Amino acid sequence: MKMKKIFALPVLLLTGAFAMVSCSDDNDSNPILVQPTTFTINEIAEAQGQVDLKQSSTINMTWSQPKFTEPNAPVIPTYSILVSSNGTFNQAYDDKADDNTGADYVQLAETYNTCSANIPTASINKALLQLNQWTEETLPANQTVSIRVMADIRDASKRIYYPILSDNAITLKTVPYYIELVAADPEVWYLIGGDIGDGAWGNNIPSSFPMQTVKDYIYDTNTGKGEITWTGYLAGNGFKLKKLTTSWDEQWGQGGSFGNFVMNDGGSGNITVPAAGYYTVTLNTANNTLSVEPYDGTPTEFTGMAVSGSFNNWGDTEMTPVHTYAGAKNHDWMITMDMKAGDEIKFKQLGSWDFNKGGAFITYSKGFYAYGIDGGANIVIPEDGKYLILFNDITGYFHFIKQ
Repeated sequence: MKMKKIFALPVLLLTGAFAMVSCSDDNDSNPILVQPTTFTINEIAEAQGQVDLKQSSTINMTWSQPKFTEPNAPVIPTYSILVSSNGTFNQAYDDKADDNTGADYVQLAETYNTCSANIPTASINKALLQLNQWTEETLPANQTVSIRVMADIRDASKRIYYPILSDNAITLKTVPYYIELVAADPEVWYLIGGDIGDGAWGNNIPSSFPMQTVKDYIYDTNTGKGEITWTGYLAGNGFKLKKLTTSWDEQWGQGGSFGNFVMNDGGSGNITVPAAGYYTVTLNTANNTLSVEPYDGTPTEFTGMAVSGSFNNWGDTEMTPVHTYAGAKNHDWMITMDMKAGDEIKFKQLGSWDFNKGGAFITYSKGFYAYGIDGGANIVIPEDGKYLILFNDITGYFHFIKQ
């Protein structure tokens, strides 16, 4: 198999998996990594019918585990999903290439560390559009899709070892749908726990609170992966990170002690800071690293924050504090509003213009966001809609999420 490109995303390896190979004391008993020779995708019910990619959300697949060590010791591979519209898997589609002539499969951005996956149908649909370059007029009524799984082992530097393709492919009859192929939104993770929102560990804002993009950071246009952050007060009640508000499948927690953060470990503890104070939480979703560092500064504690603009004759429409758990010091604010295209708005201290933020924004599929600047230009709403508006008075970050 000729592989034009393999996207090197991080993986979790059991501690010492590679170290066992180089240990000099008892090499005879230590497992060593070997090239797997076979693994198989199990049959799925969807293969018997037709999958409407727009109306369904995921396709569940399972497969056998390749043998990566001799003897067969525990190790956690990375599994990737390959999608083809003609049944061949010879050349990968490269989203950064100017010419993808000859590309016959797409390696989806999602990766998995167990022998099962809920594959987003939206990702399959996007892969079909990338491979076939359909327009709205040339989109076919149905399309056969072949799916294979690739397994490999990856180290902390994202180097790939012993890649292997599944012996078989799953074939599906699908109904594709048309979308414009645009850069992916930055990937968002949520903070949740006793130090977040109302401290109730619920699925909705404010119990689950979205992290922020990083100013001027360039995100992966295909996956949206990169660095996201949040700065605020942590009282020491504990918190975690979740990719989806409704699922714990992808999460970050604490290992044996603070500073030892672990991903996708269902037995992990809550991340508990050693002392109450202001911290910056930074997650890089491209290389799967997490840090929680003390914030260097003494933020002003505002009694209230407001939005002001053309819609209220530049008066004050008060925002609601996000973090209200016992002992919280709030610096995130929220409000839901109906806005009209052309409305102008700024964020300001309740009852005063001494603190106010404005500025230009970056649009994305569900709204827009930016880092406001002191006394900046009015924020002009681009289109009608109901928006959940979030604002952080430490960083100046504002986020308009279209409902």
